[in-house]
Amino acid sequence: MIIVMDKGVSQKNLNHLVEVVEKAGLKAHIIKGTSKTIIGVIGNANKLDKDSINALDFVEKIMPIQKPYKRASREVHPDNTVVDVKGIKFGSDDLVMIAGPCSVESEDQMFEIANALKKMGVKVFRSSAYKPRTSPYAFQGLGEKGLKIIDKVRKETGLIVETEVMDPRNVEVAAKYVDILRIGARNTQNFDLLKEVGKTNKPVILKNGIATTVEEWLFAAEYIMNEGNNNVILCERGIRTFEPLTRNTLNLSVIPILKKLTHLPIIVDPCHAAGTRGPIPALSKAAIAVGADGLMVEVHNDPEHALSDQSQQLKIKEFETMYADLKKIGLAVGRKFV
Repeated sequence: MIIVMDKGVSQKNLNHLVEVVEKAGLKAHIIKGTSKTIIGVIGNANKLDKDSINALDFVEKIMPIQKPYKRASREVHPDNTVVDVKGIKFGSDDLVMIAGPCSVESEDQMFEIANALKKMGVKVFRSSAYKPRTSPYAFQGLGEKGLKIIDKVRKETGLIVETEVMDPRNVEVAAKYVDILRIGARNTQNFDLLKEVGKTNKPVILKNGIATTVEEWLFAAEYIMNEGNNNVILCERGIRTFEPLTRNTLNLSVIPILKKLTHLPIIVDPCHAAGTRGPIPALSKAAIAVGADGLMVEVHNDPEHALSDQSQQLKIKEFETMYADLKKIGLAVGRKFV
């Protein structure tokens, strides 16, 4: 249920409504929009005296929430959520590029890539200290040693940094070293992990699972938001289909669909969809054209000898060429990369 009021409703009246909702054992989620202020009631709304609430002169109307995901729904939050990370705004009119290697391999590798990307104007640097691999014998990441390298890159370059987390036990330590936490496709429905990142104050990039529906994906976001962390950025990275020529199938149709269903920003990872370098520029351009709020692209200084995902990481020069082209696509749709 949502309680709709005028934008100028007083804090005293808001506090009164929140108290009424919480006394009934429910949660109240306040959203101050551009024209209306809304209280989203989370829980069994039948416990509330709706007639009494409707009778309040500052309440315009009470409406049921049709979507089962309450916090992520645009019904509850009509305006776009903008996730602000040190001044870089996901979900605004601007586009955000996240770029960097698949995994942390060494300090020299990280600084060479980070410095090259910074010169191109990239503000957010991706890399993973923990690696979920299909084979237990493949490179699993450097763990906390890798996190310390990421942190050093952050401090010396000024770039915003992020990393994947795979285990609830690693969330607290990872949050000390990075600005953004990332949940990968294999952990989209790792509910204990989702709850744990929801307890932090760090923005969370949440990828879709290889076979999750849109509703399941938004429920995953709901797990994070239900713990009090509303700074969720969705990331489309492709889904598993019958097609063997790509690693996954990039579902660009989901971008405009999500824009109608949820207020959360959405970016695209073309690399995990393509599986090889060739299609990445075209997929990236298409993602921006269809309305994505940004991209996450894997870039390596020596991809042929990378310890993970060798075939889908762009060379630095390849990325530079693509990024220049992407800026033109952004301008064509009325947006620009920050």
